[in-house]
Amino acid sequence: MKIGIIICGRYQDCGGGKCFRAMRERVGGFARYPQDEPLEIVGYSYCGGCPGGNVEYVPAEMKKNGAEVIHLATGLVVGYPPCPRIRQFKEFIEKYYGLPVVIGTHPIPWKYFEAHQKLSFWEKMKMEEMAGELMHEDKRIMKEYN
Repeated sequence: MKIGIIICGRYQDCGGGKCFRAMRERVGGFARYPQDEPLEIVGYSYCGGCPGGNVEYVPAEMKKNGAEVIHLATGLVVGYPPCPRIRQFKEFIEKYYGLPVVIGTHPIPWKYFEAHQKLSFWEKMKMEEMAGELMHEDKRIMKEYN
């Protein structure tokens, strides 16, 4: 499976360590792929900063490089505040580029999960619905990603 990853502009200098680790360990957003399925990152970029201008163009390059799926990084979910455009990014990429979009890369670090559970906007943004796989990760694994 060839994968493109789009991260939040606030973390544009991120080296991707947690994302790549999660891919190797097949946890978080990568738990959906069988251990024996080869995974290859064919693109890694940031959204362009609010309001996400790169989301209009970056998937094209990823697709040219063979991307079969785009992952919107976990930082878009648990950054503070969470990305208010994540649903629009997902819909745009899926409809315009015809690529499936997975919300999440690495597991949500437990310290962020606990903090966000206490915030009123978490439920209002329907994070459970949007990033359910990340919400149901094993607590032990989430703590390992703190």
